[in-house]
Amino acid sequence: MSVGRRTPLWRRALLHTLLGVLAVVTLVPFLWLILASLKNKEDFSRSMFLPPGDAPGTIGWDRLTLENYHNLFDLGFGGAFLNSVFYSSTTAVLATLICAAAGYALAKFRFRGRNGVTLGVLALIVLPPTLLIAPGYELLYHLGLLDTVPGLILPFLAPAFGVFLFRQAVTQSVPDQLLEAARMDGCSEVEIFFAIALPLIRPMVGAFLLITFLGMWNNFISPQIVLQSSDKQPLSVAIAQLRGLYRSDYGLMMAGTVVSIAPVAVLFLMLQKQFISGLTTGAVKG
Repeated sequence: MSVGRRTPLWRRALLHTLLGVLAVVTLVPFLWLILASLKNKEDFSRSMFLPPGDAPGTIGWDRLTLENYHNLFDLGFGGAFLNSVFYSSTTAVLATLICAAAGYALAKFRFRGRNGVTLGVLALIVLPPTLLIAPGYELLYHLGLLDTVPGLILPFLAPAFGVFLFRQAVTQSVPDQLLEAARMDGCSEVEIFFAIALPLIRPMVGAFLLITFLGMWNNFISPQIVLQSSDKQPLSVAIAQLRGLYRSDYGLMMAGTVVSIAPVAVLFLMLQKQFISGLTTGAVKG
């Protein structure tokens, strides 16, 4: 039995140094963003990070303020924030269930035209989404769904990418023998899907939940096309509207950006293990 050699100390030190430098490069923009949101208009352009104090070479800690955040929510950003949370969470949950069910059906059911449906899903993946804006708008208009929440959410509930992703996950992670045993025990197809298939592809469920949530949270074009009422707009549109025609309050915009990043960062930290496991599903065969 061969014994693996330990990594030399200098190589480990070099690796940790490189990772430390990359971490600093990644975190510095976030640090600048947070500090910029705590500065007033005068200090925003006077210093890169912390505002200067009255004496040369000192830091004016007392000049840091939460005024930008107060002004932000005074402008009605609380409603836009709740809109984004509702749109993103609802779309993520429903799209995950629908795509998982469709992928499970394509992977495990034998029916006429299954190969044609699979090819159609693959064809939709390579279709640019911008080509669907005009026909999608016309369809929503004829259905009377413009300026409604269902009109914004429904087009994102069954993406072809998600259907194919779950089809691959089910094919690799859900054995046919287990499904046959459950059917022999008298389980219905719905029970098999929720009690057996979904737990086996849980990493993919977590990864797709995060991907869909992020996609809807950052959605900027569709809300402006579908929604006309200002009280229904999400956070991404509300932040863009902070920019004035002749003058912009950059501190206020940075505060809005921090508010928009925080929930996504928390969600990613909660689902990072499932996200990584879901993306690497099938990469290594045991």
